[in-house]
Amino acid sequence: MKVSRTSRLNGEYQKEISVILRRVKDRNPELKGLISVTETDVAPDLKTAYVYVSIYGLDEVGTKEALNLLQDNAGYIRHELSQVMRMRTVPALTFRLDKSMVYGAKMDELFKKINAQETSSDED
Repeated sequence: MKVSRTSRLNGEYQKEISVILRRVKDRNPELKGLISVTETDVAPDLKTAYVYVSIYGLDEVGTKEALNLLQDNAGYIRHELSQVMRMRTVPALTFRLDKSMVYGAKMDELFKKINAQETSSDED
């Protein structure tokens, strides 16, 4: 199976941005919570990239503040990425919140409720 260049770059960017984010957290003590890079989506022309992150351990307001801090540090992260990747162009980074984990947890709870209702109706 042939793997496209952008899919390989997505994986590499995801890995390298995760490493860089650890240094950013050390540099910015106001950046709290556990930040995990879940996916990157690099445009085919390599000009822009969306970085999807999950932020754990904070309430909704803290999560939005952390996401804003990440976006404020996007230029620094891009610079650090250019040092590691050694490519002609490094895409402009846009951070987005990945809500798939929250959605998955919500669906798990709904399935548990349905299962509990079915077992209680079977016992009757």
